[in-house]
Amino acid sequence: MSEDHYRRLESMYLAAPCNEIYRPRITITEGSAEISFDVGPHLFHAARAVHGSAYFKAMDDAAFFAVNSLVEDVFVLTVTFNIYLLRSISEGEMVATGTVVNAGRTVWAAEATLSDDRGRQLGRGSGTFMRSRFALSEAMGYSGED
Repeated sequence: MSEDHYRRLESMYLAAPCNEIYRPRITITEGSAEISFDVGPHLFHAARAVHGSAYFKAMDDAAFFAVNSLVEDVFVLTVTFNIYLLRSISEGEMVATGTVVNAGRTVWAAEATLSDDRGRQLGRGSGTFMRSRFALSEAMGYSGED
């Protein structure tokens, strides 16, 4: 795999409209991805801690991009994703790290961990991913430009 592919995936991720809410940071390497974002009240549920949907997004995205780092022609899709919410967070930074644990020709398995900026584990997740019919393209933000 190439560094150019990883940077294009990072651009694609950051260009996604849903990321305007989270303002994430991403780093992709072969079979691995790290996503982080700052915690704030815009992510809180009524008890003033980050809603579980943000946990899911961080871990699914990290696992997804770990897998897509190994697939250079098409967008992959999440087939299943299971999460364990272990600790709440209401300030600081969330950091999700995704790693491919099994690479097939059409289906991959990946795991993710979620921690706070003090290294405490907030959650764990695992999922399966498959090839889609959507070619990676500049139209979806897959480009070498910032």
